[in-house]
Amino acid sequence: MRGAHQPDFNQSTSHLSSSRSTMTERRSLHILVELIQFIRPYRWKVSAALLALVMTACLTLSVGQGIRLLIDQGFAQQSGEALNVAIGFILLVTSLISLGTFFRFYLVSSVGERVSADIRLAVFNHVITLHPSYFETHGSGDIMARITTDTTLLQSIIGSSLSMAMRSALMCLGAIIMLFATNIKLTLIVLISVPVIILPILVYGKRVRKLSRQSQDSIADVGSYAGEAIEQIKTVQSYGRQNLESHAFAIEVEQAYDIGRRRVKQRAILISGVILIVFSAIAGMLWVGGNDVINGTISGGDLAAFVFYSVMVASSLANISEVMGELQRAVGATERLIELLQVESQITFPSKPSTDVACLSTELRFDDVTFSYPSRPEQPAIEKLTLTVKKGQVVALVGHSGAGKTTLFELLQRFYDPQYGSITLGGTDIRDLDLNALRQKMAIVPQQPALFSQDVFYNIRYGKPDASDEEVINAAKKAHAHNFILKLPDGYNSFLGERGVRLSGGQRQRLAIARAILKDPEILLLDEATSALDSESEHHIQQALDALMQNRTTVIIAHRLSTIQHADQIAVLEQGKLVDIADHKQLLNRCELYQRLVALQFNSVNESA
Repeated sequence: MRGAHQPDFNQSTSHLSSSRSTMTERRSLHILVELIQFIRPYRWKVSAALLALVMTACLTLSVGQGIRLLIDQGFAQQSGEALNVAIGFILLVTSLISLGTFFRFYLVSSVGERVSADIRLAVFNHVITLHPSYFETHGSGDIMARITTDTTLLQSIIGSSLSMAMRSALMCLGAIIMLFATNIKLTLIVLISVPVIILPILVYGKRVRKLSRQSQDSIADVGSYAGEAIEQIKTVQSYGRQNLESHAFAIEVEQAYDIGRRRVKQRAILISGVILIVFSAIAGMLWVGGNDVINGTISGGDLAAFVFYSVMVASSLANISEVMGELQRAVGATERLIELLQVESQITFPSKPSTDVACLSTELRFDDVTFSYPSRPEQPAIEKLTLTVKKGQVVALVGHSGAGKTTLFELLQRFYDPQYGSITLGGTDIRDLDLNALRQKMAIVPQQPALFSQDVFYNIRYGKPDASDEEVINAAKKAHAHNFILKLPDGYNSFLGERGVRLSGGQRQRLAIARAILKDPEILLLDEATSALDSESEHHIQQALDALMQNRTTVIIAHRLSTIQHADQIAVLEQGKLVDIADHKQLLNRCELYQRLVALQFNSVNESA
């Protein structure tokens, strides 16, 4: 029975292989079209470069005629005048070739630089608009490798290798035409070797392309691994795992090296094979042509010109075979870049929203919301939750870790959309609103503040880019950050290092609060904004936050229940579900989970005391 079905299996396998090949060809064509879109704005520069390329190719080909004149009229006829004319002709042509090459190289290289910069900018601009779930499955190291390494590779290809390939192809075609014009019989001998040369270029070219893509991916993996280890360097050193990380990184490096070695081996086979075939063909042609000169069938000048054009064909094909490897790497790099550009964000909004966000009330409502993270689709983070936060209310969210508190914040800001149910602002579904306007209406102070490796002014002003220095300083004062900022080496102009590493946790949190104060939002989202502060700082910050929360709709994620006893409403969550909602006193009387949370926390406080 198994044997009876074997032909069908082979047939389907063949069909699948054919389909994959067709898809690969279509993808390659599509990638080329996408790349041309970036080159099109500079078509005049490209046209001028092509014109210079054609001119220099024609001039180079004419050198062969100068060599023929030099031998037949200068050497053979013993004519000094003919010799001078031939040498003058060669020098003039060489000077013009040099001038044309300058313009060709400059124009093509500048286009390569410009296109690379445009693609890098386009990729970055697209990446920062993508939904956060994309970054759950794609590491930042891989994305950074695409933006930096791949675009740099593409720049060198467009600016150098592509120009060489075009020049070699044009020279090869022109030289073949001149070969026919010089001697048809010898030309046919040379052309017999062309299919033999093209075949390995096609076969090994596909292998090089595949390995080039794998090589780019492996290099990205190396960068990603190194970046993660360096980012968590204190943890690595604290646990004494330097040797372990070095060993694991060495494995990543060796994998990248192995792929690179195989790619280089395929290229080496391709180049050496082409050189062997080409120069073997030239040797055969010289043997036949040498006999023709001896027999008087052709002149020595004709043979010399023919050898010149043959060498040009050979060197051009050798260059093409060598550059093909680089072009295949460029195709692999371009594939990775275009893939990134073609990722569509799952968070969309109408281009012309019918409702102005500024006119909406700040009442928030979760209506029967169910949501699972894309990386964990079978595990709901929020399940059938209905919750209303009225305008001007302070609502706290409490519950064990994993209860869904932070998820609600992410849904409010539309980092994700719920699979079921809706979230409304002032009665309007937030999916129907302008996304930037929606987020502009809110400000969040996270438990782990995000700071940039810029100065203090930049980090606080992130909440309001057009704020004056005076407004920034006032916001810092309200957040009780002004005094420690002045003690920094350059005050508000002090650079904070990557992720604000030069500051303590409490200092980073106060800068995040100052940023929110400066933004002056209508909706305030606080993820235990005082968790990293000492008791005295917490007291001052709590006063600042109390003032900030006046006349604002505020949602607080509370880990320390003592800070939210005066909230208008406290929503108790467990495993993504709303257990109860009321004020502090009511929950103490009727909600068993809240009672346990309060008891556990106050017992731990008493024990620590």
